[in-house]
Amino acid sequence: MLDKTWVGAVSYLNTKPLIYGFEQGAMTDDVHLILDYPSNLAMRMKKGELDVALLPIAAIADLERPFIFSNYCIGADGAVASVCLFSEVPLEQIETIYLDYQSRSSVALLKVLLKNHWKKEVELIQADADYIAKIKGKSAGLIIGDRAFEQLNSFNHIYDLAMEWKKFTALPFVFAAWVANKNLPDGFVTNFNNSCALGFKHLEEIIKKENYPHYDLDIYYTQNISYQLNDEKHKAIELFKKLM
Repeated sequence: MLDKTWVGAVSYLNTKPLIYGFEQGAMTDDVHLILDYPSNLAMRMKKGELDVALLPIAAIADLERPFIFSNYCIGADGAVASVCLFSEVPLEQIETIYLDYQSRSSVALLKVLLKNHWKKEVELIQADADYIAKIKGKSAGLIIGDRAFEQLNSFNHIYDLAMEWKKFTALPFVFAAWVANKNLPDGFVTNFNNSCALGFKHLEEIIKKENYPHYDLDIYYTQNISYQLNDEKHKAIELFKKLM
């Protein structure tokens, strides 16, 4: 165990293809996979308890020497479907927004869009676990992840943050990337990318196993989430860091 590279990730629907290979035993002699909350992953990276983690972009700035090393990420080039602002009234009438307590990067993205894209001032409230019930009238709410899918038919007005970022910048958006706290050997990086790629050869198996009732995961994995970390996404990361 001491000789292995400790890798941290979250077990959300959008990460299932990326961690499939590791969970099936890819790089088992080299990698020890840990699943945890995003905030805990960032904290453990700072403490040196993890060598590699799939970190929210907003958390990368907290690291002393972060290296984005993989060809894979959690991104979107248009609507992502799972990071949205939900409201009963149009954007111009919103006065208060409850912030999802589970996502730092999505909250940062919302703030960037409010200031630079929508040019709108509202009251932002750090939400508790029961905040979705408070989304009514002129109070909107940012909801992310699996819970966002459950609300897609519950509100008249839904603003997909990745789509709004695309309208604002003409760039894709990156929610999370594989980050290391040190330079990694080329051979390790190649094997790591190959392991990430395995899940995309088994999407049908992953979708069947999840048996998710609230959204078509085939659409999610092939159209909403964009997993390749290309030059355009690197530009988006740099722009977001500046605006953030």
